[in-house]
Amino acid sequence: MALDKSRIHALCFDVDGTLSDTDDQFVEKVARWLSPFSFLFPSRDPRPFARRVVMSTENPGNFLFGMPDRLGIDDEMAAVGDALYRLGLGRGPKPFKLVPGVKEMLVQLQNHYPMAVVSARGGRSTGWFLDQFDLKPLFQCIATAQTCEHTKPYPDPILWAAREMGVSPDDCLMIGDTTVDIRAARAAGAQSVGVLCGFGEKDELVQAGAHLILESTPDLSRVLLGA
Repeated sequence: MALDKSRIHALCFDVDGTLSDTDDQFVEKVARWLSPFSFLFPSRDPRPFARRVVMSTENPGNFLFGMPDRLGIDDEMAAVGDALYRLGLGRGPKPFKLVPGVKEMLVQLQNHYPMAVVSARGGRSTGWFLDQFDLKPLFQCIATAQTCEHTKPYPDPILWAAREMGVSPDDCLMIGDTTVDIRAARAAGAQSVGVLCGFGEKDELVQAGAHLILESTPDLSRVLLGA
């Protein structure tokens, strides 16, 4: 399946693993937990093992994230997550990391395409991430887990974002790092790009139907603008 650039009139971006360097943050945390046992690892470095652990959680994680939606309690679960962030769990002065080069890419692309955030995060934590890096002005609309009746892998947030941007869903390009993003795009009739800077693996993203695979999200500038 090849990407048809002539069809692309708007961009939808996932957050975790796509804009936010979430997987590396998780790897660092797991490696810190394992550091007392570093003598058990080659070169006394637990990070390679920590990365394998983190990457292995993608499919079970996708299943667990989708379960509240199937049970009809996704809004409530997102609200709980936001409340934990508000109380300080997982938050520091700068709790998030940006995938290197992402902000520069977004600044370039906003001059050519309307852009949306399509995230399965709750509204508050999505807002905190965007505010930390002053990204909100770059997006025409923001879909979170609480925006629509269903979140990814359902098509609802992409369909909503397309309406907000004034384009047809099949004119949208969904950019994400997991099969959940690719499946949502397919269900909405949109094209999709899978990025390998997050939780997903190339083979599974291709099998899910991604039209293009990129090593990292900022590579999208080169594909769309030749930059």
